[in-house]
Amino acid sequence: MAPPVPDMTDAPLTPARLWRLVRDPTPGRLGYALRMAAGCTATVLVGEIWQVPDLAVPALVTMALWQKDRVTNAVAGIAVNILILILLLLIYGLIGLTLDHPLALVAAITLLSLGFFFLGSASKLKPMAYMLGLIVVYGLVAIDQVPVGEVVTRALLYTDLFLAVPGAVMVVLGLLICPSPRRVLTDDIAARLRVSAALLRGTDAEARAHATDLLREGATGMAKSLRMAGLERLWRPADLACLHQAADSAVAVLALAEAEATRAPDAPPPQALIDTLEHMAAIFAEGDYPTAIVAPATPADRPACATMAALLAVFTTPAPPPKQPDTPAEKKSGFFTPDAFTNPTHVRFAVKGTAAVMSSYLLFRIVDWPGIHTCIITCFIVAQPTMGEMIAKLTLRISGALIGGAIGIAAIIFVQPHLQDITGFLILVFAVSLLAAWVKTGDERIAYAGFQIGLAFYLTDLKGYGPTSDMTTARDRIVGIMVGNAITYAMFTSSWPTSAYDGIARRLNAVAALLRRQHAATTRQEQAACVAALQSAVSQGERQVEYALAEPIHMRAEMDRIISFQTGFADAARLGADMLTDPHTETATRIAAVEARAS
Repeated sequence: MAPPVPDMTDAPLTPARLWRLVRDPTPGRLGYALRMAAGCTATVLVGEIWQVPDLAVPALVTMALWQKDRVTNAVAGIAVNILILILLLLIYGLIGLTLDHPLALVAAITLLSLGFFFLGSASKLKPMAYMLGLIVVYGLVAIDQVPVGEVVTRALLYTDLFLAVPGAVMVVLGLLICPSPRRVLTDDIAARLRVSAALLRGTDAEARAHATDLLREGATGMAKSLRMAGLERLWRPADLACLHQAADSAVAVLALAEAEATRAPDAPPPQALIDTLEHMAAIFAEGDYPTAIVAPATPADRPACATMAALLAVFTTPAPPPKQPDTPAEKKSGFFTPDAFTNPTHVRFAVKGTAAVMSSYLLFRIVDWPGIHTCIITCFIVAQPTMGEMIAKLTLRISGALIGGAIGIAAIIFVQPHLQDITGFLILVFAVSLLAAWVKTGDERIAYAGFQIGLAFYLTDLKGYGPTSDMTTARDRIVGIMVGNAITYAMFTSSWPTSAYDGIARRLNAVAALLRRQHAATTRQEQAACVAALQSAVSQGERQVEYALAEPIHMRAEMDRIISFQTGFADAARLGADMLTDPHTETATRIAAVEARAS
């Protein structure tokens, strides 16, 4: 008898949860969104001054690449300006080969699309590869829009400005308005301590759901901030080592607090522990970190609280280095993924992406409708590796594009006729950019919709090197976005459809390996590091399950173990917190049960 098809109503991405993610006031989110909106507005201002054509593209590049801290912004901006030199040489050579040769132009676009989509799938260049592909291919497509005698000069200049302007804004403005990566790190640690204190004090179901979302982030984002702080060369290595330990410990404390709030929701709050957590959070919020923390008293009948108190005593104390390395040093990964040239999935992804780009290009040329050239841009932006991701994000893409397009058309009709100078227009750009950035800086499940809002608005209201009041432009570009979405969806779901279900067992095996590693840990610092890595791995697995549940019913009919996988990830997350409290009781049996679900 066939197993029952999982009901889509069981999927975690319900409308209520999506709405909660949209309005979730995650610590630091508003500041990040404000700075991103300021960067996009500054790019538009510089583009207006320099009269950059198709100003929507530099604005989109800024929104796509803007980062939280000043160092990452500067690195990204400098990298973009270095890459532009390579792109200029590439485009210069391609123009010489394709000028007045339509077939050669089609061949060049095909080969470039194949190359950039392959790099996006099989190298460390993603997602930058899609943005670079967008710029190069769009630059070649735009050649027909300028007089023949000026083709080379204008194509090179405009392609340069498409990336040079965002790169310069990210370096200059990012250094001025973005915080240091160390400050981002300490703020993130403080946020987790405050959420842990709130859980122990007692919260409602929505606050607990927010805590779970924050927990599932693990220490991945904080580890990135730590690496960027090391590049800044302003902080002592000893301080960074203490903050590294604090990041892992903060995740472990949050895991314990969530487990305690779930296990004993009506228990009296451990006030001494709560006071200590809030005091430590205040120190981290000031950009510093506490030392010599005294473990607070906790109730004798609450082992999770006792474990938290013991963990606080070593919260910023790095683990001593091992006397002898247990394992040989890991080999550094190269530019390409290990299976880049052996796994056919990467080539298939490149072929599907190229087919979408070429179908869009040929469509707007055959129907002689240049205004819908945004379908080509959309193909590079929306491509996803699995069918589940394509379907799960399709609603976000369409809704974001419709919202952004509606705002753009409303601005053309009701706002722009009343604008007297560039100041008013920049205020409009900032306001819409802030809305798009707020959604984009939220959970990864909704970030795509924010980018689509910005995409549709910029492509609708920015034409040439300034604002446009042409409703035809707005109509054509929104149609182009929808056509690009439809073509990309059709190509990726009809040719070699890849199910998200295929990768779930591998992710659950990785989670089980982390549980084994945590079980073997001998110090609280090692255990905290394992819990932080475990939460990130569980989050990736749960997201893979969500994508699988979004696939068509005929594909879900073959997912006979999807419920078992869901249970396995939930059990693993609970076990990680339980092992902090008691690393011995039934641990081996529970880990074996997780491994059995993955096998």
